[in-house]
Amino acid sequence: MSNITAAMVKDLREQTGAGMMDCKAALTETAGELEAAVDWLRKKGLSKAAKKAGRVAAEGLVALVVDGNKGVAVEVNSETDFVARNPEFQDLVSGIADVALKVGDVEAIKAAPFAGGGTVAEKIANTVAKIGEHMSLRRAKVISVRQGALATYVHNPVVSNKGRIGVVVALESTGKTDKLAELGRQIAMHVASANPLAVDASGVDTATVEREKTILADKYREQGKPEAAIAKIVDSGIKTYFKEVTLLEQPFIFDPSKSVGQAIKESEGSAGGPIKVAGFIRFALGEGIEKQESDFAAEVAAQAGHAAA
Repeated sequence: MSNITAAMVKDLREQTGAGMMDCKAALTETAGELEAAVDWLRKKGLSKAAKKAGRVAAEGLVALVVDGNKGVAVEVNSETDFVARNPEFQDLVSGIADVALKVGDVEAIKAAPFAGGGTVAEKIANTVAKIGEHMSLRRAKVISVRQGALATYVHNPVVSNKGRIGVVVALESTGKTDKLAELGRQIAMHVASANPLAVDASGVDTATVEREKTILADKYREQGKPEAAIAKIVDSGIKTYFKEVTLLEQPFIFDPSKSVGQAIKESEGSAGGPIKVAGFIRFALGEGIEKQESDFAAEVAAQAGHAAA
């Protein structure tokens, strides 16, 4: 059996909101496997978490660039948040985003020419040498529409179009560009806040849906529900799940009495044409990256000991 540490219990509590003893029991039952412990708590009805939240630990910047009907989001990581405020690092991120808009794939971006000479990879290496911190281009994603508008939103920007959370929303429509841009901006803000998994149910990963079904079925099976009723309960539960995690079914943050899909439909009259959400990008800095927490005092003491030796 794995040694269950206080840090593991703390992580599980932050993800699920469950009590400390319940979290410890879940980790004990699952031999310290965090994701399995999340599922265990949900099956017991002790967690309301709809999905595992990515741990935001890495530093750096998320940057957005839009040119006409094409846009891109990039994430460039650094070791500390101080670097995000360094103008040279910001220029590096801007240059990478400009290249990414034309190239797209991370490896191709690294090999592509950087404005001013050399490749993107060489520019990153040179900036690392100057600033003294490890940096990396983690990811990039391009989005476009044939006709319509792209809208962006950066939450708490460090500088223009760069911050910790960046969203690009693509609206396909023959409607008025200014109206589409206004609506798109609101939807982008909604995406930043509500963090949907997909535009609609068809976009949710099949494995994710199956996992939810299993959790629901096991939860009600443990409650003693008859097998004949479980299928209907699971079907109803999945519909509720989609309302929580798909953009068009989520309550619109600007008017929770209606869904995002309803708000879009109501905007078609003033926009002058049908509106379809072609897709969106949402990058949150460091999501899914686990950064080892260190005991600073212990590190200093250890270094002092080495120096004395």
